[in-house]
Amino acid sequence: MDETLDTLGRTIADGLGASVSGYSIAHHELTVQAEARDIVSVMRFLRDDARCLFWNIVDVTAVDWPGRERRFDVVYHLLSPKHNVRVRVKIEVDETTPVASIIEVFPGTDWFEREAYDLYGVVFTGHPDMRRLLTDYGFDGHPLRKDFPLTGFVEVRYDDELKRVVYAPVRLAQEFRNFDFLSPWEGTDYVLPGDEKAGKIGGSGQEPGKGS
Repeated sequence: MDETLDTLGRTIADGLGASVSGYSIAHHELTVQAEARDIVSVMRFLRDDARCLFWNIVDVTAVDWPGRERRFDVVYHLLSPKHNVRVRVKIEVDETTPVASIIEVFPGTDWFEREAYDLYGVVFTGHPDMRRLLTDYGFDGHPLRKDFPLTGFVEVRYDDELKRVVYAPVRLAQEFRNFDFLSPWEGTDYVLPGDEKAGKIGGSGQEPGKGS
């Protein structure tokens, strides 16, 4: 399988030249790193070249790396029913540079690109209906960004006095915002029910009186 994917990766890299910066194979999956400026021509090649024939677009999503200058990976997953193989294509973009929509190549990316815009803030130029898909019309921010607060910025509730749905800023006391009852990453300064023996083991992993 990996030999087949390696051959396919070299075929794509050779066929697209400077539009592809490289490819990798991990866990029997092929990932192609493409240039954002050429994403439309890359997708057209993958769809039409007889050695590829990736006719099915499975998903378009993003990954947020907030510490990186080009913080987003926009990720495309494609399937070739003809050759029974899949490929993942990644491009890197920053917060302000829009990405060309591939809807002219794969019309099925309509809602995928809208979802990526809604949840990550990645804007796709050339999309005929670039608006939010999953969040409400008055939603503030993009909820799958790593710097988006868990509580959000506004809450939606029904106001009994106004007799309508209203938007209001989230107001939580700081102690409730940060309080974590049972964080698996942070120890506690109190003993949880059932953990009374933990302090008696002494790091040996055995109860007193057992083993050497």
